[in-house]
Amino acid sequence: MANVITSEPKSVVVAAPEWAVHVRKYAVEAIGAFFLTFVVAVSVLSGSVFTPLAAGAALMVMIYAGGHISGGHYNPAVTMGALVRGRIGLVDAVPYWIAQVVGGVVAGVIARAVVNPAAVSTLTLSGHTEAAAAIVELLITFALCYVMLNVATSKDQPGNGFFGLAIGFTVAAGAFAVGGISGGVFNPAVALGGASAGLFAWSTIWIYLLVELGAGIAAGLAFLALNPGDK
Repeated sequence: MANVITSEPKSVVVAAPEWAVHVRKYAVEAIGAFFLTFVVAVSVLSGSVFTPLAAGAALMVMIYAGGHISGGHYNPAVTMGALVRGRIGLVDAVPYWIAQVVGGVVAGVIARAVVNPAAVSTLTLSGHTEAAAAIVELLITFALCYVMLNVATSKDQPGNGFFGLAIGFTVAAGAFAVGGISGGVFNPAVALGGASAGLFAWSTIWIYLLVELGAGIAAGLAFLALNPGDK
């Protein structure tokens, strides 16, 4: 019995090459943006009254699914906020934006083909509705990015388990509140995917892109100002 081996051999962990780590992150961002946009577009095209809940739930589960790999942005505005906050570098931010936009646009095209409605009600902004949509998209996108940065990137909340719920419910609350004004987008990738599905007019899509990315910048600056020791 003296010769019995009681210890197990140590496992050897082989680190993945750096390029593979980056590819995984971009793939997760594309997948998350795709399913978020797909759920929103199909829900709207099908005439569901539960689109805000569907959007919030889709974002929540995608964040829990891929947050440990890519951070679970799925939104160019959130990535912009993370860039300003210093959580991500420009070298990663650009591929994130590309992956998110590609995922959103492909989702919009597929959603339109799957539902195949006889007619689509396209939201076209002009005059007062244009200004109103810009204001509410700016405010709610800021709230979304602000919440994301505080619950998912703050050093004061390491490893919390509620970040997905907080972010998802922010989208749901915002969509319920202002969906009738702007469509409740809060995400440039979803805006482009929605335009691809015919939900938004291409002539005014720039408003969504401009104010949402601006909201991401503002949220990043607000985080830095309110958390001076967390850089």
